[in-house]
Amino acid sequence: MTESLHPRPQVRREQWIDLCGEWEFATDDDDRGVAERWFDTGSGAAEGVFDRTIVVPYPPESKLSGIGDTGYHPVVWYRRTFAAPTLPPDGRLLLHFGAVDYQASVWVNGEFLGGHTGGHTPFTLDVTGVLSGTGPQTVVVRAEDRPTDVSQPRGKQDWRTEPHGIFYDRTTGIWQPVWLEPVADNHVTTLHWMPDLPASRVGVELRLDRVPAEPLTVRVRLRKGDRELASEQVTVTDQVAYVDVSVPALRHQMDRRTLLWSPESPNLIDADLTVTAADGRVVDRLTSYLGLRSVGFRDGRFLLNGQPYYLRMVLEQGYWPQSHLAAPGVDALRREVELIKELGFNAARIHQKVEDPRFLYWCDRLGLLVWGEMANAFEYSRRAVERLVSEWLEVVRRDLSHPCIVAWVPLNESWGVPDIETEPDRRHYANALYHLTKALDPSRPVISNDGWELAETDIFGVHDYSPDGKSLRERWGDPDAVRRSLFETGPGRRKVVLGTPDDPAYQRGQPVVITEFGGLSYAPEAGQKWFGYGTVSSAEEYLAKFTEIVTALLDSTEVAGFCYTQLTDTLQERNGLLDEDRNPKLPIEAIREVVTRPSRAIPAELVDAYRRRVQRRSSGE
Repeated sequence: MTESLHPRPQVRREQWIDLCGEWEFATDDDDRGVAERWFDTGSGAAEGVFDRTIVVPYPPESKLSGIGDTGYHPVVWYRRTFAAPTLPPDGRLLLHFGAVDYQASVWVNGEFLGGHTGGHTPFTLDVTGVLSGTGPQTVVVRAEDRPTDVSQPRGKQDWRTEPHGIFYDRTTGIWQPVWLEPVADNHVTTLHWMPDLPASRVGVELRLDRVPAEPLTVRVRLRKGDRELASEQVTVTDQVAYVDVSVPALRHQMDRRTLLWSPESPNLIDADLTVTAADGRVVDRLTSYLGLRSVGFRDGRFLLNGQPYYLRMVLEQGYWPQSHLAAPGVDALRREVELIKELGFNAARIHQKVEDPRFLYWCDRLGLLVWGEMANAFEYSRRAVERLVSEWLEVVRRDLSHPCIVAWVPLNESWGVPDIETEPDRRHYANALYHLTKALDPSRPVISNDGWELAETDIFGVHDYSPDGKSLRERWGDPDAVRRSLFETGPGRRKVVLGTPDDPAYQRGQPVVITEFGGLSYAPEAGQKWFGYGTVSSAEEYLAKFTEIVTALLDSTEVAGFCYTQLTDTLQERNGLLDEDRNPKLPIEAIREVVTRPSRAIPAELVDAYRRRVQRRSSGE
């Protein structure tokens, strides 16, 4: 059943306990809860404080949470009880949080366990030492999220009382799953898969909770259905271990075709990892998966599995009217991916949000490329830099193994780096983010500052909300026009690239991708709260204008892909192809027909050859 999907689908153990559902809830506007010991479950200090019920993981600003309060509440508290499972003598019990915005502190049975800073990344605490007998255990969470603090990475969460412009209601506190997981005393805490197609191998990186007291054996098995592809066994004596798994089938052309991952053929490889002690006792066992694929760029083209691949992306805000940044359910995450593909897109640019791992799972499973983006801050300061860098590195580490993710975007439209064109420290910051990301993950392209004012970059990501196809053709229709648009005056009279065309850093064959354009909406009614980039008055005009601007980019021989703004309406931002309830504004087949038209950037013979390979792969030839 879909709703039982593990909160972390790429690192699964058989036993886990879902803690989502009803929790006790309280606001703490005067920030007196710690001093008054609201976390102390035995003293009665919190008597009468937790006077409301919230449904986790929905943020308290949302209707599905049962609270629906969008006002300023910088500190909120959660409390619930749980039954601890019976653990073996050397067993541990872990408490996992998918994401808590922004600073979290956690107590169990009145004992402080630890905390975490960063509203979009997971953290784990060991509760074993504070469990109290076999009866009910109480967990208390304090979440602090200062609504007007623009130095914290907040993405499109508004700092005003009411959403304005392109900004939305805030998300405070727990907004991704919470769960318990029994594990062995020394267990795997991190697992990464690193395919190396030229070498016909898969690199595996794992981290144990600590250095083992005695050598352990790690066995990795890779399977495609009932067929075992590879098995490798190594002895581990350190906390971090690396395993090189040779995959002989990748050396054979016909086998390789049936194994590679792409949106047209999203083959996933099932993986089992077992850790055993010297006496044969199983210490840990994980179930996972990976995709065998490569990404890159060359000669102005984006490459997937070594071949030119045209990016047909849509901007995905990942926001629902009833649940905000949290999805209303796992089925909604799957349906979001299905809708994007039904509309004809092969990729999504996640915008100013770090998506739920279960969304990425469905992108992996169903075949949808993803650009992973950080939620940005809105000021430049040492504090803002430290906060974003720390959290961004956690994002990259969390999502490193997802085959769907094909690019990283740490900054967008110079958010948090004002005056980057003239201030050297801002430029150093953007370049540092680029290089830090490449240091953690050299396998994917990185865009330092998507939209304009690009520092070092692997893709020229440009935002161009020109209202008509003629303007788009004039800017992106031929090499000379593209050169002028990138290095002289670009869309909106902004400089796109912070450099000159003869700079070697920009002569590496980087592709040009129009990563935001369009933004069409129906003309607002009088008094309607509205934001958009261009308006139409009828469905016929909508389709004609959509066709005009998409076709203008498809007709360019210089553009390697596009990202249409946007998938859904979101509050006052009314420029979605779908409304906020995911109903299409135009027939899906009409949108799909336009989105999937051939591009002149990739010769038709290459496209036809690629389609024939996919068809042969699907039929098992």
